[in-house]
Amino acid sequence: MSKQEKKDQTQELIKETTKNLFFVQGKFDATTQEIADEAGVNRTLINYYFRSRDNLVQIVFDEAHKVEKEKSEIIMRSDLPFKEKISQFIDGSLQTSLQYPYLETYIVSQINKGNCHKRDVEEDDLNKFYSDIEKEMKLGNIEKMEPMQFILNMISLLVFPSAVRPLIMENMMIDDKEFDRLIADRKEIILNMLFKN
Repeated sequence: MSKQEKKDQTQELIKETTKNLFFVQGKFDATTQEIADEAGVNRTLINYYFRSRDNLVQIVFDEAHKVEKEKSEIIMRSDLPFKEKISQFIDGSLQTSLQYPYLETYIVSQINKGNCHKRDVEEDDLNKFYSDIEKEMKLGNIEKMEPMQFILNMISLLVFPSAVRPLIMENMMIDDKEFDRLIADRKEIILNMLFKN
């Protein structure tokens, strides 16, 4: 293996470890030392490759967040029938929740800290989405309400359980495996709550 390949592998390992600590385990305050220990590398390597812990976290956040952004764009811009679009969006969101249970919580914590957060949705896409929702309401497929309320319902049903995962697990005495099963089973439940037919 060349020096470059080894360097690339080590960088990937550090990034994956950081993603795991932050977005899978929810350890947002993991130190450079803890990241290094978990990855099995020397702490100085993290600073060598990424300059600082904050820079490393920003890189892995941007990578994970890109997945979210792409999901939003696919749903906003596709020509699929509306319910199918929503169905695919729910699928993607639930997959992300299973892969990175703490990603949404992290995004919110960063916005609350006032850290720069790029908006995910273009205004044109949003307006088209609103008019699609209104069309579905006229057709009788969705309860009549302000389009934003439909979006809030969808996001709440999707994001809330994962956002409060530790609380639910503790109070309902549910382990990780059972919680993941519940999340995976939510697609039909959410669709049935959002759509009349």
